[in-house]
Amino acid sequence: MMIDPPHAQTMPTGENTTLHDAPNAAGGLIPAARLASADRILFIAHLALGDFTYLQNDFRAFAQAYPHLRIDLWIDEVRRTDNPAHWPHLKNYVLYDWAAGCGLFGRVYRDTYSPALFEQSVSTAQQEQYPIVVSLATLRPHRYAALARRIAPRGFVTGVRAHNSWFLPHHLLAYHKLDASLAEHMVSPTNPQHISSVYADMFARLAGVSVPPATRFPFVDIPDRWLAGAAAQLAAWGVNPVLNRLVFINPYAKTRKRCWPLQRVSELIRAMQSLPQWKTASFIINAVPQELAEARRFFQEHGSPRTELFSAEENFYQLPAMLSQCSLIISVETAVMHLANAVQVPVIALMRQKNPEWVPIDTANSTVIVAARRRDWVKEIAIAPVLEALP
Repeated sequence: MMIDPPHAQTMPTGENTTLHDAPNAAGGLIPAARLASADRILFIAHLALGDFTYLQNDFRAFAQAYPHLRIDLWIDEVRRTDNPAHWPHLKNYVLYDWAAGCGLFGRVYRDTYSPALFEQSVSTAQQEQYPIVVSLATLRPHRYAALARRIAPRGFVTGVRAHNSWFLPHHLLAYHKLDASLAEHMVSPTNPQHISSVYADMFARLAGVSVPPATRFPFVDIPDRWLAGAAAQLAAWGVNPVLNRLVFINPYAKTRKRCWPLQRVSELIRAMQSLPQWKTASFIINAVPQELAEARRFFQEHGSPRTELFSAEENFYQLPAMLSQCSLIISVETAVMHLANAVQVPVIALMRQKNPEWVPIDTANSTVIVAARRRDWVKEIAIAPVLEALP
């Protein structure tokens, strides 16, 4: 189900180390001749699901603009560790399923979660002799500038440059490994650009690729097998989303600052079930795999009728497939609130004040509840404003 919105010549290192945006004949930082003669390009990024929800549109536009290029993607795991206990959930990060299944990439480098596998991936990438490597990394971008040059010692390499680099000599040294650099976007606290605009602007500056606002709406192509799986799971739970409203609640994010306590979730469900319009509703509580056991223990003690736990343990597409069956989605500030827009289900988003550029893009189907003070975590949001926001 598609849910969609209305070998090359090389130059030596240091070809253009001006350390500022310098548009060229291609309409962007990457020279037109490079783009025309290359047969492949590597993008490096530290991606979360929310990033890819919007970047997918930009990669699609890039592929349409340069159909002769094979696009490869390096997904760097910023939680990389030498502790084997953490490897299972890092290895099975659901973003890999989406990136590999979207049809845009020739190769997805996904084994970067341990130091040894990272080095193996670097070696594999070096053998490709990429004529162009682009780092989209905004977290510690100087490290990714060095990584990009390491992968392509004689290719054209460009990447993001942090705004404070002039005061950090070792960062400057890394940026001088780039042939051209992309100035870091600075979020305006009074008039922030939406993250989809930030990413679209990056691709325009890099390669002259146009991604108009109408094409920035999230989309996800859900294979039929996962839609059938969601329907089968609901039937096994005895839930009929046609006869009764189905509410999906996601209280989990990668950081504690963006999580909502399970106690609040339980209180919200009880309060909603006391309202006439939600009296017969069913509820699905989403839990990331590593938190599933804790959530199961909690709801065994604080159980509510017609409430089930869910986790996309097998494949990413389990998540949007289940979301697409719902009447309402309530989520903290993480990928679920953006995927809600992708499957066109109304969403109530619980957010802090600190990242206004990440609000859901579909304002018609999204209600954003923001914590009262800038220093507040999402847990400070009570259930009262959520109840007031119910459709």
